[in-house]
Amino acid sequence: MTEHFTEQAFLPLNIAILTVSDSRGEDQDTSGHFLRDSAETAGHRVIAKLIAPDDVYQLRAVVSGWIADPEVNVVLSTGGTGVTGRDSTPEAVRPLFDKEIEGFGELFRQISFAEIGASTIQSRAFAGLANGTFVFCLPGSTGACRTAWEHILLPQLDIRTRPCNFAQLIPRLRER
Repeated sequence: MTEHFTEQAFLPLNIAILTVSDSRGEDQDTSGHFLRDSAETAGHRVIAKLIAPDDVYQLRAVVSGWIADPEVNVVLSTGGTGVTGRDSTPEAVRPLFDKEIEGFGELFRQISFAEIGASTIQSRAFAGLANGTFVFCLPGSTGACRTAWEHILLPQLDIRTRPCNFAQLIPRLRER
């Protein structure tokens, strides 16, 4: 898919990355590393990266801190979006949203269906806006993070993408 770009200058965004896992350490965090490396390769700044256990209150505390920080434009989380008993990212993060971006999860599952078939139904990937910060919650697999990054996040976090993108909205997100 070819994106339409304008000639305006690239605008680097400040991104915080959260890996939700009870079992992964920094050495095993392939999804978090993928997101960090991809964001930096695209020209964005990763200003925080953390691994936190799949616990509603710990996750909510981490994301709350980042959405309260005016320097953070985007939070990317990976993991905890499945349907098992320990998967609690949606329950932790959704209450923080001012607005949900329903189309993100819908589009992710549509694209993912072409890659993994009906197994995509197990994903509860979602996104929203919280205190002027974009929050995208992705599945824990590196493949799912790649799908979301390459097909949705990379173009939508690039201010040059036309006809529209999330990056161009950042100055207006806290309007009242």
